[in-house]
Amino acid sequence: MDMFYIPAIASFSGSASGTLASIVTNWVTQRRKDRFRHSVRATSQREELYKDFIEEAATLYADAIVNDKSEVSKLVGLYALIARMKILSSDAVIEAAEKAARLIINTYLSPNRTFVDLLDLINEMDPLRDFSEACRCELLSSHAR
Repeated sequence: MDMFYIPAIASFSGSASGTLASIVTNWVTQRRKDRFRHSVRATSQREELYKDFIEEAATLYADAIVNDKSEVSKLVGLYALIARMKILSSDAVIEAAEKAARLIINTYLSPNRTFVDLLDLINEMDPLRDFSEACRCELLSSHAR
């Protein structure tokens, strides 16, 4: 073997290994960025879903306090949100959402309340407390990952 080939092979292998290292580094960095973007997007979707559920449930609960008759069509939106949660959320969040929905239905079935009665109900007027706490725990655990 000619001595002139050794420096050429050494420079080629150095160049190739440097290029390969650069490609691998860029690939790993891009994967981390993609995972982070996916995580942020998933968290954002859940936050929006939970916000929609809270707004819908609060509206229905307020209606249930003063009305004893409800149309099933009013509850469809609430159950559609719960069905979406079954795709994205943990079991604790789903159970809390279903519990809130049952409370709303039971409130519709109970006698109407007046404004004076609300003073007595003030302590139990947070039908979404368990749901909110389950959502907070889930979102905090997803941020920790």
